[in-house]
Amino acid sequence: MDAITARFYIQHLQLQPHPEGGYYKETYRASENIPATCLPPRFKAGERKFSTAIYYLLERGSFLTFHRIKSDKCWHFYAGGTLLIHVLEADTNYYCVKLGAHLDKGDLFQFVVPAGAWFAAEPAPDTEFVLVGCTVAPGFDFIDFEKANKQVLLKQFPEQANIIARLCLQN
Repeated sequence: MDAITARFYIQHLQLQPHPEGGYYKETYRASENIPATCLPPRFKAGERKFSTAIYYLLERGSFLTFHRIKSDKCWHFYAGGTLLIHVLEADTNYYCVKLGAHLDKGDLFQFVVPAGAWFAAEPAPDTEFVLVGCTVAPGFDFIDFEKANKQVLLKQFPEQANIIARLCLQN
């Protein structure tokens, strides 16, 4: 059997271009909602689904630009190489998590980006593609999505200037 490629997954999983880079497909959106009155104050505009889930694929040379959401986001590794998830927390803490199958090299199968943290993702240098999943609870809604401003991030996290300059599109 030939090696499975990114194109195989894009076609078979019917992935579409993601607005922030890569390919995705929503696979789950809960039918039930959390009422706005039961959500923390950071959720300003109404109720949210209990949870949502997507497939997400990045190929070599592509990346997910820095952004943040109001919910925790759990990443799950499925196939391919290693994904680097860069996280910038409000207290100016930076860390990079490796999501993948190489547990002996520090990869994790799952990782949660905490609500409100800035994050970006890219395939590791030796990775052709990586297929992951993301589960968000309360469920993802684009009203909770905030794209990072490069200049603002550079002022807050000057030690991470190289990563921010490379993975942040908006000035």
